[in-house]
Amino acid sequence: MFIFSFRLTKKLWLFGLFFMILIISLTSIFCFASNDDKTEDDKKDFIKWVDFNVPCEALKATAKLDIDSHNNHEEITYNWIELLAYLACKNGNNFDNFKTSDLDSLLNELQNGKTIAELTQNMKYYDYYYKSFSAVLHGFIGNHSVETPLSDGSTQWKNKYGVKAFLPIAKNYQFNHYDDFGNSRSYGFKRTHLGNDLMGSIGTPIVAVESGIIENIGWNQYGGWRIGIRSFDTQRYYYYAHLRKDHPYALGIQEGTTVKAGDVIGYLGMTGYSRKENVNNVNIPHLHFGMQLIFDESQVDSPNEIWINVYEIIEFLKQNRSEVFKSNLDTKDYSRKYDFTENLITE
Repeated sequence: MFIFSFRLTKKLWLFGLFFMILIISLTSIFCFASNDDKTEDDKKDFIKWVDFNVPCEALKATAKLDIDSHNNHEEITYNWIELLAYLACKNGNNFDNFKTSDLDSLLNELQNGKTIAELTQNMKYYDYYYKSFSAVLHGFIGNHSVETPLSDGSTQWKNKYGVKAFLPIAKNYQFNHYDDFGNSRSYGFKRTHLGNDLMGSIGTPIVAVESGIIENIGWNQYGGWRIGIRSFDTQRYYYYAHLRKDHPYALGIQEGTTVKAGDVIGYLGMTGYSRKENVNNVNIPHLHFGMQLIFDESQVDSPNEIWINVYEIIEFLKQNRSEVFKSNLDTKDYSRKYDFTENLITE
């Protein structure tokens, strides 16, 4: 009896040992695989989130310093993104507390011989804000050429340094908007509004804010007829939605097409909120305009998308609007009135 019990216990002990070894082995394999995946993700050092709340007042003040210092060939030339990143560090990115005196103090330091690198060397988050704000604003100011009208009715090309991004609503067309980013939306499922709605009249020409490549076009049940344009540096994705029923796009607009800042790309409407194409289920005619930041391609069409509040950007871009005219009487299409070029188009 004792021998039988001993043999039985021994068998159970051996079985238990084998089972434990099996579990440990399988756990190690899964952990190794999991660690491999985690390691690959961890190797990708890119920004995962941006809270952009820079007011128009700060955008205008720093942009003017940047533009004037370059055009006047001043001894010190400013970079508005550097100035804004510094201010974000100073106020913890709470621009509700933005004071022009903070900007004046920074300018005084720079004019007395200090450099941005010296002034920010102990600012822990300066690099983060600089990279984040660069992703938002990189294509907005720089060298470009514009076709300019003369008094005799002709035009000439002028080289400029200044704002080269355009308001998405064409010049001489009325619109209104309010800060509706983050508001609740219920069609399909409860979600937040990740853009800014610009209310206007049906048929209002919509223009490209920045030069880039059309990445998406066609019907989306939430956005109706829409266009998605990626900037040439690939960090900004512009989303224009609820375009006009029956005639949403400007002539020649298609996926893969390159567009220039200020080009007419489509027409304001009220399509969307329907699985069926070409349906007006939106209550008020408006353009939904959104900007997604992309630091890594894993953030495209994923739960990791970064959409920023563009309300203050729209306010800033009111100073630069693209004038248009009806260029095709048969199709009733519009085109920009004065041409525009920038180095990025040919690079």
